[in-house]
Amino acid sequence: MQIPAIDLSEYEYTLPEEKIAKYPLSKRDASKLLHYRDRQISHLNFSDIPNLLPADTLLVYNDTKVIPARLIFQRETGARIEIFLLQPISPTTVIPEIMLAKHPVIWETMIGNAKKWKDGEILKGLISFKDSTITLQARLIDRETRKVEFRWDNSEVAFVDVVEASGEVPLPPYLNRKPIEEDKSRYQTVYSEKEGAVAAPTAGLHFTAEIFGQLQAKGIKEAQVTLHVSAGTFQPIKASQVTEHPMHSEQIHVNIKAIEQICSHLGQVVTVGTTSVRTLESLYWYGVRLLEGKGEDLRIEKLFPYEKRESLPTAKESYEAILQFMNKKSLETIMGTTEIFIFPGYEFKVVKGLITNFHQPGSTLILLIATILGDDWKRVYAEALANNYRFLSYGDSSLLWIQ
Repeated sequence: MQIPAIDLSEYEYTLPEEKIAKYPLSKRDASKLLHYRDRQISHLNFSDIPNLLPADTLLVYNDTKVIPARLIFQRETGARIEIFLLQPISPTTVIPEIMLAKHPVIWETMIGNAKKWKDGEILKGLISFKDSTITLQARLIDRETRKVEFRWDNSEVAFVDVVEASGEVPLPPYLNRKPIEEDKSRYQTVYSEKEGAVAAPTAGLHFTAEIFGQLQAKGIKEAQVTLHVSAGTFQPIKASQVTEHPMHSEQIHVNIKAIEQICSHLGQVVTVGTTSVRTLESLYWYGVRLLEGKGEDLRIEKLFPYEKRESLPTAKESYEAILQFMNKKSLETIMGTTEIFIFPGYEFKVVKGLITNFHQPGSTLILLIATILGDDWKRVYAEALANNYRFLSYGDSSLLWIQ
């Protein structure tokens, strides 16, 4: 397909500061829910969600778990250095593996107050872990690429334990506040399982055990995928040409059972959150890669879906190609990366409905929403603002059906 020209100003709207939810509601499923179907908008509560999904729905959600990725160190002079974990570098780039490492690890990071961190200086911090005290060290090994090596003096303790014991919850910058104790549990879905995200898949924050019980009683099936959300999800678009925006790369891990479930429920798939959309649509394009003989690595570049082709396989053909490949290689799980960029002009291959929060103006996520709703996204967001919906990560929800 031909890449359309995107005028970013068409995807801006005024978001008053008071509309941004700074704290979560006391009950997860007490949030409002905007329902959009057949161009009709209705205002409900999230607890109504089981009544809105057909019984033959396959609900796909992202089971990534947020790690306390913000590590704070104090120099001997008193200066505070903040290190934010971005992407693992060594001894592996695979997030689940590096989280279990019990020896030095290297991460690409963002560094607050980096000018105060002298070359060669080792930052130290003491961590209380179970009945012992661990010393964590940080060494800046490449200032330009912000690579930091972490060491700790207990070879029985995994890096994930070090981070859990010492890090702060990485709240989105637009909340403009320090994390509190409540954030440890509330900036996490009830089904979070695989450590590695530095931002929550916030559409899932509304779900409760009770909601899942109602969904299961109705016969709705569930599938789990993993996309480790990166800090790039908050990166505003600054490029004059939208397609030149450096789309963030995120790791995905999907097991064969989930792919089989999706393949057998095509036409009935509803995703929880934009990260699940990105995962399922990326898997379609991975099947295309396999069918086109373009390599076996799961790696979807941001504009790969927009390359000119004479024809495309169906979603079933693409997913079956993945299953055939996995069976041939005796793979239980596939792992790779995606930087897929979904903007108006894209045609969804797998997803039929999306549960999602309300997103920042002029962002890649608003472009994704506009791809679902067309120009109606403006009407939907205007209605949400007029009806006092709470916006962004801790805000209210919506169920949007792709037309």
